[in-house]
Amino acid sequence: MRNQRFHGRYESEGRVCEHPTCREPGEFRAPGTRGNSFDGPGEWRWFCLEHVREFNAGYDWFEGMNADEIYAAQAPGAGWNSESPAFRPTAGMDGMPRWADFHDPLDAIGARAADIRKAAQGRTYAEHSRFTPKEREALNVMGLGPKADRPELRRRYSELVRRYHPDRNGGDRAYEYRLQRVVEAYQLLRRADAFA
Repeated sequence: MRNQRFHGRYESEGRVCEHPTCREPGEFRAPGTRGNSFDGPGEWRWFCLEHVREFNAGYDWFEGMNADEIYAAQAPGAGWNSESPAFRPTAGMDGMPRWADFHDPLDAIGARAADIRKAAQGRTYAEHSRFTPKEREALNVMGLGPKADRPELRRRYSELVRRYHPDRNGGDRAYEYRLQRVVEAYQLLRRADAFA
């Protein structure tokens, strides 16, 4: 049995190193020719220890990124600033509640939310008084709170349009409904007296 001390070694199962001049067993994998995507690294390439080290020495994780993207990827909190889809401020923009992705056979989550909604209907919050009910709904669509100001509204609108517009998200038209709701909400809020 070969030395197992190197982390990442896989039994070769007959694979040969993919380096053109090498016939050693291909026991170490490297990202494949399709490159990384949201589906994973694509096809794996297999090398011997010497050639995987050579591959890794020349691999550039930041290839294709601009300076801002590199800076963001190197930030100490990179990756920790994203929320799970069900709890993002924009969750529920498609008409489904934020908890719709969870299996809730006893309706414990839905019942609790209904109780909270009923209790809130009878109360008037001073911080919400500057917005009409339609404007409050538009704020929810934009993922903004009742203390939002005009510059924050503009920044959030710009961010959401960049996220959902097919020209900016690689042609993905799955978010057209959300984009339409964001545009309608912005048009309502930009004319709101609260932002005058």
